Amino acid sequence: MGEEVKLLDFWPSMFGMRVKIALAEKGVAYEYVEQDLRNKSPLLLQMNPIHKQIPVLIHNGKPICESSIIVEYIDEFWKDKAPLLPSDPYERAQARFWVDFIDKKIYESAKKIYTKKGEEQEGGKKEVIEILKQLEQVLGEKAYFGGECFGYLDIGLIGFSSWFYAYETIGNFSIEAECPKLISWVKRCLEKESVSNSLPDPKKVCESLLQFKKRFD
Repeated sequence: MGEEVKLLDFWPSMFGMRVKIALAEKGVAYEYVEQDLRNKSPLLLQMNPIHKQIPVLIHNGKPICESSIIVEYIDEFWKDKAPLLPSDPYERAQARFWVDFIDKKIYESAKKIYTKKGEEQEGGKKEVIEILKQLEQVLGEKAYFGGECFGYLDIGLIGFSSWFYAYETIGNFSIEAECPKLISWVKRCLEKESVSNSLPDPKKVCESLLQFKKRFD
């Protein structure tokens, strides 16, 4: 009997994108199950009863929740191909630290760009640029955050890039003007099939976000 791998996700989720990329890097086939977050499925509620959120990876009937934890699980379980976390314990701890930083900072700051107006929106834009500049410093002159190899921290951030166009369109600013090295890194990541096939069209994300924004106008 083959392995059963399912991903419960919502297409614009940058957190779900992490899981798709990790599975693609490992060459793992899976069933994709799109979720309606306004009408959560019984399967989602059963598999993630605590947070009731996507993404959820179901592996042989057992659920794994929280995107960064799922990526680590994928790396540990399918360990014979494309290691995602650094082998050095210190480097591994650093990668985890910065993914945690991304999780705690970017989403909430960026949300102000499309849910707020005036000073609050401007504050959100400044926060996002400041966060991205910090990450640009971590990247430095390296090809990827882990050096020459695409890995865990790259996976942790790259999904957000599919939302950059929406942030820029709604907030009327340019991320590339502020963080050129980071945008070069985005373009480098998109050359990888595991990334380009896992990320949605930024214009489609923008359209979806503009529809969502109407609720706050």
